[in-house]
Amino acid sequence: MLNLNPDEFVEGTPLPRGWQFILMAADTKRSLLRADGFPGLGVTMPDLGLPRIMLGSRSVSYKMDIPIGASVIRKSSIQSLTPKTTKTGPMVVVTIQHELRLTSEISPALVEIQTYLLLPATKGASTVSGSSFASNMTAHRTKTVVPDETLLFQYSALGFNSHKIHIDRAHARNVEGFPDLVVNGGLATLLLTEYLRQEVGVVPSSINARHVAPLFCGSPITMVAKKNDLKWQLQAFDNRSTLAVDMEVETNEL
Repeated sequence: MLNLNPDEFVEGTPLPRGWQFILMAADTKRSLLRADGFPGLGVTMPDLGLPRIMLGSRSVSYKMDIPIGASVIRKSSIQSLTPKTTKTGPMVVVTIQHELRLTSEISPALVEIQTYLLLPATKGASTVSGSSFASNMTAHRTKTVVPDETLLFQYSALGFNSHKIHIDRAHARNVEGFPDLVVNGGLATLLLTEYLRQEVGVVPSSINARHVAPLFCGSPITMVAKKNDLKWQLQAFDNRSTLAVDMEVETNEL
């Protein structure tokens, strides 16, 4: 999927930080998938009557590396369900915590906290102008990528994510009100962490990402990186120079 040589990743070498998404999939029977194809959040959720879901933020704290080929135990739990009322109607903010622990260890190798927004089924309400998230696109380094249908499919398949907004253009446009297929929030995060790993040469000790506007298939994504002391700020902008993802990265650099 990332156009890398698979022979570089052999048993016993560390799983690159950011690749843990393949271990976060929900175990959902096809008959239990939601109407929009979404398999769930990896935990049992109550029916709140809010069928649309969007990723709001994620934070990951890396405690130790996960060797390729190791046995891992995942513990997932709901941390909070917070109802809110907005101009467009009711909303629930859901916070999920995942811990990945090597079977040979007592403490977790990483802790990931994800925040999702559960929204009502209002056609067209997903369209976001993003004007309030405009930012100055200046950085030490920049890179532009264009996600296509194949990339969205491959990422969705690796994470067992069958949400139709990522793979069914008619659903994304006619049901959700988006202009095109939506780039997975996790894929946008992965593109940023891979940019940091491959082009900047930095290994994160933690990341905190806010997803403030959607990104779309076939539209260029410009990634920028700025260093501030021991922290890096990574941002992803859409083709209108609107800020879509804002990520702060801490490292173990001296």
